Amino acid sequence: MADYEDFVRAHLPRLLRYATMLTGEREQAADLVQDVLVKAYRRWSRVSDAEHPDRYVLRMVTNDYLSWRRSRSARLIAVGDPPDEARPDDFASDHAAREDMWQRLARLPRRQRAVVVLRYYEQLADADIADLLGCAQATVRAHARKALTTLRHGLSIDRMAQAKES
Repeated sequence: MADYEDFVRAHLPRLLRYATMLTGEREQAADLVQDVLVKAYRRWSRVSDAEHPDRYVLRMVTNDYLSWRRSRSARLIAVGDPPDEARPDDFASDHAAREDMWQRLARLPRRQRAVVVLRYYEQLADADIADLLGCAQATVRAHARKALTTLRHGLSIDRMAQAKES
């Protein structure tokens, strides 16, 4: 099983980053990856025989995320006070912008969020995303379009609210 251990050493950081982008929380991401790696260990002969074992395990993470979140009775979304106005070059405003995007991503449906993360964070092509999710490329594009529309709509509502306050 040295082959499995080498695989985990090489790919664990990427799997954790990917799972963190999906779940939005490091602890949940670690749990998700741990569950997947246990399953991969049990099926290591099949996983290692795959053409791209890293993609195989990435798909396992994606599938477990989609079914794992579905089984949870409540979604945890951290909600804080809106940040005070800050300078654009201020660290706090950068942090607030990132936190705002986390909030927006957390509100997306699971499949849309997976598509956004796979496309923009993992930088996979639509064909690869479709293969990972087990759907058609057109479905991937539709999920991406809906997700981006939702994210943009939220930003435009915020801008309108800011304009009314001014």
